[in-house]
Amino acid sequence: MSRALPKYNKRRVAIIGGAAAVALSGAVIAGSALAGTPSKSSGTNARTLAASPGTIACQDVASKLPAIPASAQAEVTRNLTLLQTQIQEANNRLQSTVGQGGPNFVQNAILGPLKDKRVATINRIATAIGRTAAKPTGLDALAPCTLNAGGANAGANSGNANKGGANKGNANAGNTNAGNADKGNANAGNAGSGASAAGTISCPDVASKLPAIPASAQAEVTRNLTLLQTQIQEANNRLQSTVGQGGPNFVQNAILGPLADKRKSTIDRIAISIGRTAAKPTGLDSLAACTLTK
Repeated sequence: MSRALPKYNKRRVAIIGGAAAVALSGAVIAGSALAGTPSKSSGTNARTLAASPGTIACQDVASKLPAIPASAQAEVTRNLTLLQTQIQEANNRLQSTVGQGGPNFVQNAILGPLKDKRVATINRIATAIGRTAAKPTGLDALAPCTLNAGGANAGANSGNANKGGANKGNANAGNTNAGNADKGNANAGNAGSGASAAGTISCPDVASKLPAIPASAQAEVTRNLTLLQTQIQEANNRLQSTVGQGGPNFVQNAILGPLADKRKSTIDRIAISIGRTAAKPTGLDSLAACTLTK
């Protein structure tokens, strides 16, 4: 025989049942709303991919030069390095101004000014050679650059000459660490930290000690001179980032020693490339060792 529920219990059951129904219907509505909402992240990714600005490609200058007199080598190397820096700066601006300006923005604000800079730099190269040899002509034709809109190919001077080895740059590779091209430092040897507590690493200049470079060896020699600059910059960066580490011989054993080994290999490649078509220079190994300047 069933017992009747008290009146207050009936009201309680009714309230609980109604609340459950409301919660269930709310969950259904929320689920429907979420199912119909497109993913914001997928839209963002699509926009990011679509906005890829590509890369700027410029014609190689080093490989088009005639034999460079020894007296002009340092100045020519500085300006070849400056060409690299100009390309890198233009590519950086291309990336940072995506979506700005009208249809001619890249041409007017980036490619045009880059061409003007390259014309001036290339003319300085020709003038330096012309002081003691026949001045090369027609190099201005190498000044204009183009935009590779696909973005996958960094162009003729993108610096993929030897991805896996020591040579990490084409003669016009756009290496921002090639450094100080306009500051009169032939080997960029003291680029980097300046007057910091750790000091700076100084290396003998190699470019000014080379003999006349055959035209067939110019591109390879320039790549390796640029690599010497990069090695010094990397060593200076490590010097700054390891202040206070190791014992009294840490800098010598962990930085200066490995740097000398790298420089010796790079200098040897320079001598070998010259020696293929001219007298191989000797005694350049003495330029490999570097010192710490406090």
